[in-house]
Amino acid sequence: MPENVVIIGSGPAGWSAAIYAARANLTPLLFEGTVKPEMIPLGQLAYTTEVENFAGFPAGNIRAFVESAVDKSRHWNLPPVPKGHERDGVPHYAVQGVELMELMKQQALNFGTRVIGDDVIDVDFSSRPLQVVTAANGIVSTQAVIVATGARANYLGLESEEKYKNKGVSACAVCDGALPMYRAQPLAVIGGGDSAVEEASYLANLQNAATIYLVHRRDKLRASQIMQERALNHPKIELVWNSGVEEVLGDGNRVTGLRLKSTVDGSLRELKVGGMFVAIGHTPNTSFLGGKLDMNEKGYLRWTLPFRTNTSVPGVFAAGDVADDYYRQAITSAGTGCMAALDAERYLAEMH
Repeated sequence: MPENVVIIGSGPAGWSAAIYAARANLTPLLFEGTVKPEMIPLGQLAYTTEVENFAGFPAGNIRAFVESAVDKSRHWNLPPVPKGHERDGVPHYAVQGVELMELMKQQALNFGTRVIGDDVIDVDFSSRPLQVVTAANGIVSTQAVIVATGARANYLGLESEEKYKNKGVSACAVCDGALPMYRAQPLAVIGGGDSAVEEASYLANLQNAATIYLVHRRDKLRASQIMQERALNHPKIELVWNSGVEEVLGDGNRVTGLRLKSTVDGSLRELKVGGMFVAIGHTPNTSFLGGKLDMNEKGYLRWTLPFRTNTSVPGVFAAGDVADDYYRQAITSAGTGCMAALDAERYLAEMH
C-alpha cells in the first residue's frame, strides 16, 4: 500500500507539516536526510545559535523545558548551554536552533510521525501513486508529497569563514543581528544586491548600531536604484568598493576583523569588525527533483494557486524556504508547513 503522505525535509516547514498531518491521522512518513546539503537533519536552523524571534519562545530557562520535553535518547544532540546567560543561578537565554528543532521533532513524533534518516535522491511524478527514490530505502510510493527541503545560504567558501560560523559569521541579519554579540559592534555585510542592502539597512537601524560596512567586489551596487539610494544615504552605512574578503580574522572565539583584497590592484587591508553577514544569495535545495516541478527564475518551487501550497503536479505540495525567496524565516516556514499539510489532507479527501 502506498503511503498517504511523504514529507521530504526536516526543518520548521517539514516538522510543522508532520504535526498537522499526523494529527489528521494521515500517518506521515518524513525523510530527514543524513549529511547531504540538500537534506540536513533538523534543517538550516540547526546551524543557528539563539533564536529570539520565533513567537512563543521568550528567553528563560529553556534547557529545563527542552530536557523535559525531548526524549532522553536525543539529549546528546543538544548544544551546550550558552555561557554567561544566567538569572538567579539558572540558565536564561533564547531557544537555540537545535533545541527548537528537537522540540518540533518531538511534537511530530508524539502524534505518530514516522521518521527515516535517509536522503531522497530522485522522484517520479509521472504516474500514480507518486514515487520518491531514496539512497538506502529504495522506492517509496505515496499518494501525496510535501517538499520542505529549504534553501541554503551561499557562503564565500573560505576556511576561516567556516571556522567562525556562529562565532561572528552569519548569513541572516534578521535572524542574528540583534543578538548581544553583535550589539554596538562595527559589522560587515558582504554583497551588492538588494538582499545585501536590506541586510545592511536592518543592521544600521538597530538600536545602538555602529558603522555597517557594505563590502562589494565592484565599484557599483547591483541593487535596484531605490535600494542603492538607501545604502548611499544612510549615515551608518559605509560602502567599501572593489574589495573581496580574503580571510576572516578572529581570536579563536569570535570574529575581530576581515582581511580584504582589492579587486583592482590586489592590495590587502584589514577592516576591524565584530561580525560578518554574507548576503550573496541562497540556493534552493531542489536538484534531486530533476526539474520535474515548475520553478521560478531563481530556482525556487512555484506555487500554482494563490495562497495555496500546490505545485505544478497534483498531489505535490511545497513548504518553507524551498518555495520562498523573499521572507526565509523559521516562523514563515512553519506556517507554510501547516498550510501544506492542510492542502494535502484536503487533496487526499477529494481523492476518495
